[in-house]
Amino acid sequence: MWTADEIAELCYEHYRSRLPKQGKPDPSREWTSLAAVVKVESAANEAGSAGLGSLQAKEVVALGTGTKCIGLNKMRKTVQLLLSGELLRTSMNMGLFYRDVLNDSHAEVVAKRSFQRYLLHQMRLATSYQQCSIFIPGTETGKWKLKPNIIFIFFCSHTPCGDASIIPIRETENHLSKSVDGHDIAGQSVLCSSSNCDHRGPEDKRKSEKMASSHMIKRMKNADGGFFSTITEDMAVQQVFAKPEGNVNPECCESSEEMQAANKETNAGKLKAVDVYRTGAKCVPGELSDTLIPGIEYHCVGLLRVKPGRGDRTCSMSCSDKLARWNVLGCQGALLMHFLQYPVYLSAVIVGKCPYSQEAMQRAVIERCRHISLLPDGFLTQEVQLLQSDLQFEHSRQAIQEGQTSSKRKLVPCSAAISWSAVPERPLDVTSDGFRQGTTKKGIGSSQSRSKICKVELFHEFQKLVTSISKENLPDTLRVKTLETYWDYKEAALNYQEAWKALRSQALLGWIKNAQEYLLFM
Repeated sequence: MWTADEIAELCYEHYRSRLPKQGKPDPSREWTSLAAVVKVESAANEAGSAGLGSLQAKEVVALGTGTKCIGLNKMRKTVQLLLSGELLRTSMNMGLFYRDVLNDSHAEVVAKRSFQRYLLHQMRLATSYQQCSIFIPGTETGKWKLKPNIIFIFFCSHTPCGDASIIPIRETENHLSKSVDGHDIAGQSVLCSSSNCDHRGPEDKRKSEKMASSHMIKRMKNADGGFFSTITEDMAVQQVFAKPEGNVNPECCESSEEMQAANKETNAGKLKAVDVYRTGAKCVPGELSDTLIPGIEYHCVGLLRVKPGRGDRTCSMSCSDKLARWNVLGCQGALLMHFLQYPVYLSAVIVGKCPYSQEAMQRAVIERCRHISLLPDGFLTQEVQLLQSDLQFEHSRQAIQEGQTSSKRKLVPCSAAISWSAVPERPLDVTSDGFRQGTTKKGIGSSQSRSKICKVELFHEFQKLVTSISKENLPDTLRVKTLETYWDYKEAALNYQEAWKALRSQALLGWIKNAQEYLLFM
């Protein structure tokens, strides 16, 4: 068996010992986030499945670091640079940029795309009939499935941005833990981000100052026998909805009856919710909105959100939203689904030591999509195991702050993102501002500037896989008609597209889709 701490330490050790200094933060002034995918392979019995009590081999197969996301204005400026100063005239030009750049460099997304690169390599091994692959033949022509004795665990050093980060803050008269430093995972004040301080009056500011040093962290024991730190979650937060088109319903963020009743308790040992951790992710434009009322009603929970981009809105959905999507559609993406009989799901998501709520994670990753129906065969909302480790990432914001108690130097997020995949050719990839680190302005647009996990590079790897297989051994979806562009291949993965349509229409309404013309590259 494995524990949350064991998986966390495996990822941290891989980061420390297997990766060079390139792309890592300068601990005197920088911090970053880390995410990884761990393969757990149990010794198989004669039937090929894992036996009870069998030994397990654990291996990091994909890893990512990063905190940045490119805003829409930055994207447009880069396109203009790509066109040698000419104004952006056509959406096709935007597509040239969109295929090359890594828009979203949050650690969770970098790790997932690095995992897709690993899966593509493993499929190449399978289709050339090498036994070392994680895949075995399925029951349909050209289809493969994951070996039954292999599972994958997703680890992230911080709570994913977005809905999972909206965590109640409890207040008590006891002396409380100092391990919460008053910041959310994006480094913003949990009580007031720079964009919403103006909403607070003097009384709210006094309360905020008091709460900054008044957080209860409770040490809990998990099912694996390990311990983890968590903000106590003995009271439910009700999922609520506001009026559409950005209008806010005054009742949309009312706390549940349980919370209201609990908040009447004033005994010293009782906890009451006095505020919530802020998330920097903003509600999707034109959809439901936060109330921005100071206190526990500031955020509405269960909403889709987009990531901020240094003050500039992005078109990238929050990591909480993306995890919810992966929990239904799998992590392999549309392209690789052509070759798979079933999606590749995560068996567990583990979060490192940081402000954490089991309830918020459950709501963000599972509950929002639990009611989905009419999914094609093989797709379903997974009951993924959600755990927290008690081990802190050495280059997290909190760890760096704790190590610099006497320094007044301002900490900033590291500008670089690291991608690592368990593949034989160029496993390490370091990017900055969406391109390979060291790319000059003149180099933007060249193949040398591209990350190995950007859309066009992963598509080219997929094309190599397709051309390496004889036509009679290809799955039906790749034989029925001529496919040319990235868009063509994605749309031809019919069961994946059917599942995505059901998920989007029933649970993830308002999800920002990429314009078709941006995806017509080859």
